[in-house]
Amino acid sequence: MEVFSAYSHAIASMVIFTLIILVLSPFSALAKAGKGLAPGATPEQDYSDKAYRLNRAYLNGTETLPAFVAVTVAAILLGVSPFWVNLLASVALIARIVMLVIHMRGIGQPHSGVRSVTYVVGWACMVVMGVMALVAAF
Repeated sequence: MEVFSAYSHAIASMVIFTLIILVLSPFSALAKAGKGLAPGATPEQDYSDKAYRLNRAYLNGTETLPAFVAVTVAAILLGVSPFWVNLLASVALIARIVMLVIHMRGIGQPHSGVRSVTYVVGWACMVVMGVMALVAAF
């Protein structure tokens, strides 16, 4: 297991990202229930509505988490440089947290702007990790 200790930041980033999504889940459900929505329903697409933003943050996280875990685990298992895997996973996590704060506070516009920039930063980190994993595989 010592081989994985070099990737401690990346592993911690996956765990923290997962815990964020797990914490968001009941808050999203409570916000939707407070609006009288049925389980699984989505609030009306109104960025000024906190329940919508909370639900969107939760859904975006659940959409992104599998890709983040897949490329990070692949990079670790294929022995990609721990420095780069740790750095990219940590930056992706920070971008995700910043994006969450932006969602919760309703900062910016629903399209483009700082929220989109933070999404792209995290996305780019995952793409780079994925490419590095593929290079290491072959």
